[in-house]
Amino acid sequence: MPQLMDIARVRWACRRGMLELDVLFQPFVESQYQALADDDKATFIRLLECEDPELFAWFMGHEACPDEKLAAMIVKVRGRAAP
Repeated sequence: MPQLMDIARVRWACRRGMLELDVLFQPFVESQYQALADDDKATFIRLLECEDPELFAWFMGHEACPDEKLAAMIVKVRGRAAP
């Protein structure tokens, strides 16, 4: 399991090279990250360790994420970003 990061490091890791990902990650971290269980926090950190093109494809539905836990976290993050 990845080591948990303090919130400042998580916020920094959410700053991506793609605006589309920033718009998804940053609101999620501000509103929901701290309330997650440690296991879910670790899953979110694993998600942040993925490459931007991979993340973009998963979040936009162009490809299915092969990891079940990461796929579930993608659903959580996308649900937070929905209007």
